[in-house]
Amino acid sequence: MRHPSRPAKALLVAAVLPLALTACSSASDTSSPSTTASKASKDPNAGLLTGARLKKTLAPASFFAAGFAVDPKGVRDSGPMYTAPSYAPAAKPDCTLLGGTSWISITGDAGVSFAQNDYVSKNTSEDIAQEVDTFRGTTAATVLEHLKKTVASCPEYTDSDTHTKVKITGADTPGLGDAAYTITLTDSAWQNGSTLIAAQSGTDLVTVMSTDGHDNGAATAKKLTARIVTSLKAEHAHA
Repeated sequence: MRHPSRPAKALLVAAVLPLALTACSSASDTSSPSTTASKASKDPNAGLLTGARLKKTLAPASFFAAGFAVDPKGVRDSGPMYTAPSYAPAAKPDCTLLGGTSWISITGDAGVSFAQNDYVSKNTSEDIAQEVDTFRGTTAATVLEHLKKTVASCPEYTDSDTHTKVKITGADTPGLGDAAYTITLTDSAWQNGSTLIAAQSGTDLVTVMSTDGHDNGAATAKKLTARIVTSLKAEHAHA
């Protein structure tokens, strides 16, 4: 409310007071929703999925072939809360991280929420891991670029079990989310290689690992990635 000068206010106070109270009340009622909306729009996590919701987008047990069962030690998520994002790249990436289930950690990026689990075959020891990480703004796309650069600097690493060289190759992969990148690990000492896929879908980054099958796990990895991307879109639609 705009106030009159002091002398005029003294002369008009009796006449203006009712109008002033009405104007102030009106201004207060009008600005309140605007202020609330402004505060809401400043929430950096607005529209992002929590770990509890990301968990729902992971492929269920029915997706996996007979013989596969979830490894309880690999089931994790960030729950109903968000965490502070961070970026702490190593001066020299630890290429052996690509041989693990939560391999996206190699970039040094941490989002605001995540969910993951791991399925292992009791018959063949084949392994299939799935994870979704959520980032603010356009960071998910940036993390995918960080991954490409990291892989480019990791042509190989030594397998700690066989003490042989693991060859690493990477390539862009169309048809999965907004953008995707596939990494293939092969070693002459292994019976089968491993396929890793990272797919960006909006603010989310899907990462899977598969050694299932006789194609370095490629077909299963692609099918699983597509399944999770579809689930993520449905979960966002229900937000």
